[in-house]
Amino acid sequence: MTEMFQFDFMQRALVAAVLVGITAPAVGVYLVQRRQALMGDGIGHVALTGVGLGFLFQTSPVWMAVVVCILGAVVMELVRSRGNQRGDIALAMLFYGGMACGKLLVSVSAASQAGGGNLESYLWGSILTVSPTDLVTIGGLAAVVVAVTFGLRRQLFAICQDEEFARVTGIPVRVLNLLLAVMAAVTVTVAMRVVGLLLVSALMVVPVAAAQQLTRSFAATQTAAVVLGITVAVLGVMGSYQADVPSGPAIVLLAIAAFAVFSAAAAPLARRRHRSAPDAGPAVCDVALPRAGAPEGAATASVPSQGKAPESASAAGTGLAQ
Repeated sequence: MTEMFQFDFMQRALVAAVLVGITAPAVGVYLVQRRQALMGDGIGHVALTGVGLGFLFQTSPVWMAVVVCILGAVVMELVRSRGNQRGDIALAMLFYGGMACGKLLVSVSAASQAGGGNLESYLWGSILTVSPTDLVTIGGLAAVVVAVTFGLRRQLFAICQDEEFARVTGIPVRVLNLLLAVMAAVTVTVAMRVVGLLLVSALMVVPVAAAQQLTRSFAATQTAAVVLGITVAVLGVMGSYQADVPSGPAIVLLAIAAFAVFSAAAAPLARRRHRSAPDAGPAVCDVALPRAGAPEGAATASVPSQGKAPESASAAGTGLAQ
């Protein structure tokens, strides 16, 4: 078991797994909150075009995927915000067009013809593909994602709960919506080396869904999801090395197993909480928001949920107090 840590590629893969385990749930908790759980899957489809362009122009597929994913995420957010009834058709064409274009570009690229363009490693993840340059890129992008998702947690939570109220309080809703979409795009490119583009959405959603089974606040859910994401990512990479299988499926199956365990433990825990506090009443969904024009650290306004907590959280028995 310990000999795997002597290889440079395994050391890079484990570091990348930790970074992916942090960033994917940190962004995914917002997507789950606003019922956009499959957004990461759509961005992953678009990212294939970036990978194909990287192969075609013999440049870094990671950076090309970052650019293409950001453009695709911005388009997706603009379509969503306009509420066009035919927006789902436009998004479907964007997703499947991205996959088709990516495969076509990889097929005609010189790298692919020379045997150097391995699309499978980007689709399903591979611990052998994490180079030192990729690790530096992943680390830099992950730092940006963590800074935004945790540093702006209060504002991002507000727009996920009620965009209209957030707009009234002076929060720049459109800017933050676009920023969240960009962070989701960056997370997809961060995770594609380890988890794979086809499975990255699972690591953004499943740890969050598992954490919701046992937590009662948004902050606790985000923290627990990140801890679980790191755990399954590291164990999945180690297991893929031992079993000689792609890392992506191993990580996702571990995450689903963790969700099953957490779900089994949720019902007894809920009954125990109910017995210990029978008169406590339902959990209140409050979030402290900065008042319009108030300086950082000033007094905040409390926003009662009035029973409008998202089904994804309320179904799990969680309060969403910030």
